[in-house]
Amino acid sequence: MSIYTKTGDNGTTSLANGTRVPKNHIRVEAYGTIDELNAHIALLEAVIDDAELKKELHVIQDNLFIIQTHLAIDDSKHCSFKLPDLQEITCKTLEKQIDAMNENLPKLQSFVYLGGNQTVAQCHIARCVCRRAERVLVSLSEKYTVDARISTYINRLSDYLFVLARYLFDEER
Repeated sequence: MSIYTKTGDNGTTSLANGTRVPKNHIRVEAYGTIDELNAHIALLEAVIDDAELKKELHVIQDNLFIIQTHLAIDDSKHCSFKLPDLQEITCKTLEKQIDAMNENLPKLQSFVYLGGNQTVAQCHIARCVCRRAERVLVSLSEKYTVDARISTYINRLSDYLFVLARYLFDEER
């Protein structure tokens, strides 16, 4: 099978259940931004040494793939395959991880400097892309139905990435 289909040469693409839309469609922008976020999470995982954090980031990547699949579906058209399950537990897991990292961090009293080392900087880049994804999801939800669990998860993920950056920065000292 060839990787190129030539069907997108005219500026359109297919959603997962076959609907053709322009490549700048808000739905494509939404799942494309989540894809970009997932790539930044992959880079973050590659530069982190902690095995437990690597596992957490791998689970996050799996969840982002599930979210992308849901966003790539035209709600008005039949979907011939079973969608992966959106589990609310993922937010609870993120919250537990945030609380565990935050437990020993100093109280936040000012803006956080966005750097310190490559890993911390990559955390902040991922967080910024995550916030952009959240904004795109708001735009998408103005025209289409977006499962609330998706928006909640992306919001919580940006919190996780913020606290992870602080945690990794503090760990360096």
